[in-house]
Amino acid sequence: MKTKENDIFDDGHKLPLIDQFYTVQGEAFHTGRAAYFIRIGGCDIGCRWCDTKISWNFNTHKLVDIEEVVSNIKKENADTIVVTGGEPTLYNLEPLCNLLKQNSIKTHIETSGAYKLTGNWDWICLSPKKQSPPKEEIYKLANELKVIIFDEDDYRWAEEVAEKVNKDCKLYLQPEWSKHNLLTPEIVEYVKKNKKWQISIQAHKFMKIP
Repeated sequence: MKTKENDIFDDGHKLPLIDQFYTVQGEAFHTGRAAYFIRIGGCDIGCRWCDTKISWNFNTHKLVDIEEVVSNIKKENADTIVVTGGEPTLYNLEPLCNLLKQNSIKTHIETSGAYKLTGNWDWICLSPKKQSPPKEEIYKLANELKVIIFDEDDYRWAEEVAEKVNKDCKLYLQPEWSKHNLLTPEIVEYVKKNKKWQISIQAHKFMKIP
């Protein structure tokens, strides 16, 4: 984490992991594709609807050496990793990416963009939050923009950030899970009128998989 405690992370060679598991991607462009997930603890953004509040305090999670992470990926014969959180860009991810690339593993990340992005990424999912807006430089790097819809103002926010990403960036609106039954029909109507957007659903939750 980018604080005075940074030395405990050995400059990115150790990360506070909530969990690591092999599954399929459940959201947005890569839905249905096999991927190894690591969920990194630590987040100071504080979304009121967050479904992983357990991630907020990095001190509650075990520090894991990145060599162990890559070893576990290779045991599963996985070829893609998705790094999520929490907010993974709180940490130096350069050592992790370097090690993954040395082992021909594709690197995907999901981030709010609130902090500087480190590492070499094959796919960047930008999921911006109004209370901690992204760094300007990440907009042009994003491969997909995924905006969580919780209330009416989130549509305004979605349009605002969509103006900043590159022309090839995929645009997704995703209903907040606790209100998906209510919000999905509303988002469907929005997408019918605003065709640059697509709907992302949390397919893994419907499938009852991690």
